[in-house]
Amino acid sequence: MKMLKSKELYAEARKVMVGGVNSPVRAFKAVGGTPVFFVKGKGSRILDADGNSFIDYVCSWGPLILGHSDPKTLKAVTKAAKTGTSFGAPSVPELRLAQKVCGMMPSIQKVRFVSSGTEATMSALRLARAFTRRTKLLKFEGCYHGHADPFLTRAGSGMATFDMPDSAGIPPSAGAETLTIEFNNEEQLEDAFHSHGGEIAAAIIEPVAGNMGVVPPVPGYLQRLRRLCSESGSVLIFDEVITGFRVAPGGAQAIYGVRPDLTCLGKVIGGGFPVGAYGGRDDIMRMVAPEGPVYQAGTLSGNPVAMAGGLATLSQLNRKVYSRLERLSASLEEGLLETAAACGVQLIVNRVGSMLGLFFASGEVRNFRDAKGSNHQQYPRFHRALLESGIYFPPSPFETFFLSTAHSDGDVRTTVSASRRAFRGLAS
Repeated sequence: MKMLKSKELYAEARKVMVGGVNSPVRAFKAVGGTPVFFVKGKGSRILDADGNSFIDYVCSWGPLILGHSDPKTLKAVTKAAKTGTSFGAPSVPELRLAQKVCGMMPSIQKVRFVSSGTEATMSALRLARAFTRRTKLLKFEGCYHGHADPFLTRAGSGMATFDMPDSAGIPPSAGAETLTIEFNNEEQLEDAFHSHGGEIAAAIIEPVAGNMGVVPPVPGYLQRLRRLCSESGSVLIFDEVITGFRVAPGGAQAIYGVRPDLTCLGKVIGGGFPVGAYGGRDDIMRMVAPEGPVYQAGTLSGNPVAMAGGLATLSQLNRKVYSRLERLSASLEEGLLETAAACGVQLIVNRVGSMLGLFFASGEVRNFRDAKGSNHQQYPRFHRALLESGIYFPPSPFETFFLSTAHSDGDVRTTVSASRRAFRGLAS
């Protein structure tokens, strides 16, 4: 596979952009080789600058649940753009999307749109601190909540890829109020609330971790967290930026039957456009300006084009869509596991709905320690072999694979066939 154009573009990009990219994982440092520069996406496929076509399992890191260039979404955003790209004032699209979000996710009684997941989590934490008049934050190893200072301690995503425990430039005081415990560890959870329950303003968690690979909660864990938060008066925040409307119509909270106090959203609710949101209980959300004293603002919050894209996407999500995604995802999971076993390669696949995580390991992966303990050195060779076969998997062993309704049974068969060649290469 020739990638001459991508190499030329990357060389140009490094002269004007830090690392030649605008998000670290795109630099391919975790898998080696040259980052692929894409020029077009349609359905389940993306086309690079050299004319190579790939079946895409990144899907812009999750939001493209209907695939690239979904016709109804394109029609909606084109219509919205023609009437005005930004107002910095109230508009009908943001109202309609707010009504849709609240209707699909009952825990959200009021919502505030922002422009990114980081803005959503940062704002939700500030709100929780104001509501409880406390300062401590409880978070979980391997869960990534954006790049705001309080969240970058033992986080997942790019932090895991580069094996960084935190980030330079963050003063010690920023992390002094953050407690970090192991995901899925009930003993540590109990100890945290026993020792600090009266000081914890909020506990924030990805109900299904998607930034250390896919790691679902063990049975009863989220329910236990909910009870401890209620008993201590702490605000429970679900970071559903990835899982919200991706794993189920009501998000992961609908699957596990746990109602958080606040929810952070992103990805799917933008239909491929930059968007985020936080929302929840009416009594908490009323503290946000202009109704309350918690200030948060943004010129592009509720951008009409992004709102139109999100509404067009959410309006198409029904039982048939999720049934199709479940069938395709289960087929890919089964195919990868059977093929790896046949080739003598140890592989674990964690899956929740259309989110999959691959781990070259023999035992369960239930937390960040397990994820980092897997043989992730095998992943670069696996990724390169699939890339050569026209399959685009995430360029990091700690990221999530996503399917869309645009993926076909033929795409899955092609992917499993390509993985067989890749696994054989690892076993030899």
